[in-house]
Amino acid sequence: MSTEPETTQDAEPGTPGADTAADAPEPTGEHVDRADARPGDGDGDGSGDGNDSGDEGTEPGDGKTAEGTEPGDGTAAEGTGSAEGAAQVSEAAAELAAQRLERERIERRKAEKQAPIEAGGKLSGTAADLLAAVRAVESGEKPVATAFREPDPAPRRTALEPARRPQPIAAQAAPAPGAAPEAVAAVRALLAGAGAPETLAAQVVAVLGEGADDRLREDPWQLLRVPGVRPEQADGFARALLGAECGPDDERRGTALTVWLLEQAAVAGHTALDASALVAALSQRSVPDPDAAVQSALAEGEALVFQDALDTAPPAPAAPDDTEEPQERPVRILIGLERYALAEESLADGLARLMNSVPKQDGSADAWERAAASAPRSAGELIRAAAAHGLVLHTGGEASRSEAAALLHAARALGLRGWAAAHTAGGRDGFAAGHEPADGAAEHPTDGPATEAATVAGLLSGSEGPGRDADGALDLDVLVVLDAPQLDVETAAMLVESLPDGARLVLSGDPGVLWSAGPGRVFADLIAARACPQVASRTPDPGPIGELVSGIGIGELNQVEAPGKEVVIVPVRDAGEAVHRTVQLVADSVPRAIGIPAEQTQVITPGHGGAVGTRALNTALKERLNPGPGRFGGFDPGDRIVYSPAPGRALPGRVVKADAEGLHLDCSGTPVVVPKERVEQTVRHGWALTAHQAVGLRWPAAVVVLPGDAAAALTRPWVYTAFGRAERHLSVVHGVEQALPHAVAEVPQKPRTTRLQALLRAQTPTAG
Repeated sequence: MSTEPETTQDAEPGTPGADTAADAPEPTGEHVDRADARPGDGDGDGSGDGNDSGDEGTEPGDGKTAEGTEPGDGTAAEGTGSAEGAAQVSEAAAELAAQRLERERIERRKAEKQAPIEAGGKLSGTAADLLAAVRAVESGEKPVATAFREPDPAPRRTALEPARRPQPIAAQAAPAPGAAPEAVAAVRALLAGAGAPETLAAQVVAVLGEGADDRLREDPWQLLRVPGVRPEQADGFARALLGAECGPDDERRGTALTVWLLEQAAVAGHTALDASALVAALSQRSVPDPDAAVQSALAEGEALVFQDALDTAPPAPAAPDDTEEPQERPVRILIGLERYALAEESLADGLARLMNSVPKQDGSADAWERAAASAPRSAGELIRAAAAHGLVLHTGGEASRSEAAALLHAARALGLRGWAAAHTAGGRDGFAAGHEPADGAAEHPTDGPATEAATVAGLLSGSEGPGRDADGALDLDVLVVLDAPQLDVETAAMLVESLPDGARLVLSGDPGVLWSAGPGRVFADLIAARACPQVASRTPDPGPIGELVSGIGIGELNQVEAPGKEVVIVPVRDAGEAVHRTVQLVADSVPRAIGIPAEQTQVITPGHGGAVGTRALNTALKERLNPGPGRFGGFDPGDRIVYSPAPGRALPGRVVKADAEGLHLDCSGTPVVVPKERVEQTVRHGWALTAHQAVGLRWPAAVVVLPGDAAAALTRPWVYTAFGRAERHLSVVHGVEQALPHAVAEVPQKPRTTRLQALLRAQTPTAG
């Protein structure tokens, strides 16, 4: 039954797939691809909060923030303010600094390896053969075997520079804070003359650098490099500058569109695109000769081309008396941006190094075995695997974290330095506080906290964790990464590269949840590659919610017994009723009937736009729970928010105050000051989140809203992730009828094109 007496006749406990008499409303979701929009109109910088995904029914480039978030009415002055603001701990800025160091390391690595093609000049040799192979693959012919050669593995390099406890860095301010005013003014004048928004000037200079106005005159389609600018907008800008010389067959346009499509693919999670898919997408964008556009992008060094074998079996040799050549192995031709290609190669190299290095043995094999024998069954299997291998995969739900804790306690008892790294601060704190040593897991108690834990971002930036040794590697022996499916390829590469030789890495997580917000599917690729031991947890998640979510994980939406109203279904007929019931549940029904206050209840919905997206729900929830004028960029003290300091990062918190320094937030106990000019791009109201924003976190109660126009966006991983955010109570505002069981049974995770499996097969012949 429903948790609200007045709706008892409509609600059914524990049956998410039950039919309802309500008719699903017509789709009302907001569509981002607006052909009439100009650069910068309404969509901010196009990056959104870094946590949107096609899995949530949004398209790349949805950068809108919460309604009414224009920086305030004079209450927050320009700039970052006093030295106090500069002294605020900014995990995001420290992470960005670490990422810059990683970029420099990748550039050095690039120089050490033979590049797939020569940049600049006309295509020849391998690059020309690869493009010929693209056409051969499309026509059904054999690929050109001589074109393909795997690069030699790079030697082990020194890890990042030591950064044990870097000084706090102020939050990132407006784009290009050091840009010369005259450069911004020159770009502003150029944009205004072409009818483009002058507000893009600072972003253009940030992306294109000094002399950006000259670069735009030479190639107007360089405007596509600015986040949020779409091809039709860049075409309009080019027509204004070039006049009659502008045409769809312009080589500059084809190159820019190739890069833009690859960037949009990365937003959707791909690290590369199949060459035929890229050519087809260019054709849809009215590029007359898409093959020539790809060639141009490769020749200019804007993209790289790769081949991956489609099967793992070696080609059949020719008979002794047969004069024909051995049968060639079928391959796929991929085109990708250098940034993600090199990160994926670096990750494969680092994983191979861990698998091939001998783990540090500070305890005897007998001690490891005693620790494993005294632990519960699944925990014992994990301890044995980690004792003998440098890389181990551990799969399971929320309850399986106790097994990771048992491993860390065993490692500490043996004198090893063990740490856990979670995706979010909430996950870190929950793991550190909630997992005491299992009975017998540690024979010799050690001083210090029961479980050492940090966030992945804090570990890499140096603001959390053990710090780094003299060689720049993380000063630890065992690292357990929780929420491993949330590792994108760049973060995973930085993490693995930071581990010393002989360290043990355990990647632990639930393979059923949504993948990372950034490009790649690292955890899924490693599971599929079978290159290292895998330990599957046998510890089930408890209660009716655990039973419901476990069934969803195998494609079954089961009816569960919920005597304590742990699971409640609230049918709705339209968007208006969905919003009304959601607010009623959060503000009244759940607190009254379940005893969970509104501040401990999280609303989760498929997307940001539409009549029942996060924007609409947050507006309604704010009006009920914390009404106010929104004087500080649309926010008031006490508002629940989600802060996105970088793509793929979502930090829930609350507004404390606003002053000349900016908007003051409290994110899991960490004070954050967001400069006024960054509020619109990085802060949203947080009573309602998307599933991607909520992954890695749990709340005592969750209200999952499924409006009628969300049916097409639902997938099994989305439902699994959203329902699994609830600890004690789950309410489902249900307006999609049979689309919910259909999604659970038949709609898997959206595929991503990556190269990690193929790279691992080359590095580790036993893979697969």
